[in-house]
Amino acid sequence: MLRVSDLQAGYGTAMVLQGVDLTLGAGERVAILGRNGVGKTTLMRAISGATGCTGGTLTFEGADLMPLRPYERARRGIAHVPQGRDIFPKLTVAENLKVGAAATGRSNEGGLDEIYDEFLLLAARRRARGGSLSGGQQQILALARALVSKPTLLLLDEPSEGIQPSILDEIAEVIDHINSKRGIAVLVVEQNLDFASRVADRGLIMEKGEIVETLEISELHEDRNLQRKFLAL
Repeated sequence: MLRVSDLQAGYGTAMVLQGVDLTLGAGERVAILGRNGVGKTTLMRAISGATGCTGGTLTFEGADLMPLRPYERARRGIAHVPQGRDIFPKLTVAENLKVGAAATGRSNEGGLDEIYDEFLLLAARRRARGGSLSGGQQQILALARALVSKPTLLLLDEPSEGIQPSILDEIAEVIDHINSKRGIAVLVVEQNLDFASRVADRGLIMEKGEIVETLEISELHEDRNLQRKFLAL
């Protein structure tokens, strides 16, 4: 589904991605892991089009993504939930979802009804402003807003960040449902290894702007030596 080859990207003269290679199959769940500052978020932004690339190739379902703008990539089936969620705090839950639909050319109410049926919390609070929701509720809103576009690939950047442990189980269940029931592939950046082990099967370790190791998440989760080597845990 997704193929990244020798991808290079950065900000100004600062090169962050030094030649990233990865593949992701349809319906697969993969976590990008590594220490802070190794380029994980930049990689997600490069795939979604939020950050420009200076070299390499990006293909999605056989199509070249490099010339496409972010909204064009979204319309091809790539949904990006960025770090910090980026919901619209002054808009209501319903308005946040409508913006997500309109941004990808889908504004039909039927799609929103499906979201409300699936996320009862959002249905109950559809008139509440996004900024009034808890961090965990905002993350669920961000996930639901991404689903309105009916993606085939979901990019998640640190979905557990700032979320109370009691809410993480619910968010993990939502991600698992997105993958198993809808068949949506998931590429997630995550620092919380316990959470990553719940939402992904394969782990890609990043160091200095490159993928340096591919591991089964269960293997990494159980081996403290590997954790110390790759994640400084």
